[in-house]
Amino acid sequence: MTGDEHLEWFERFYDAKAAGLILYGRALGLGHGEAEDVLHETFLAVMRMPEFPREAEHYFLRSFRNRALNYKRTLWRRLARELESGRWFEKSPEENPAADAAMHALAELPLEQREAIVLKIWNRFTFEEIGGLLEISPNTAAGRYRYGLQKIKSQLKGANDERERNEIIGKPIRFTASTPSVGMA
Repeated sequence: MTGDEHLEWFERFYDAKAAGLILYGRALGLGHGEAEDVLHETFLAVMRMPEFPREAEHYFLRSFRNRALNYKRTLWRRLARELESGRWFEKSPEENPAADAAMHALAELPLEQREAIVLKIWNRFTFEEIGGLLEISPNTAAGRYRYGLQKIKSQLKGANDERERNEIIGKPIRFTASTPSVGMA
């Protein structure tokens, strides 16, 4: 590849994958700004390599994951992350209660399950690719994904059942036919 082809590849890759990688960084426990920083550091490091990696996408994601995990390990960043943990996903004006519940359910999952779900859904990885990235078997990746989705589904069903109960309890009951009063019977 020529220098221009390298730059074009990086530009296309960034446009296609940046949002998914930032979300992946969030799933790994980084704040939004931290995930962006790791993304940019990873891009710079890969762009400075003397040779273009053979499996560039896989190499890039592995590098991003390693940098994100290293970034997480420092004490000061950890403290800042804990303060931000209440806002794991930023709110947007078009969010609805169902989206809030789904994001909360995702945030409550163990890291391994959350990571598998984000890689599968938002980054469109196969279980084989997830397994290679995380150094686990494809079956383990599929299991983490499946169990995570089951937990989310049960949490959302529980939240939905609770909302329905509250709606029923909150509504007055109206009887259409009433019994005659005692004096008139």
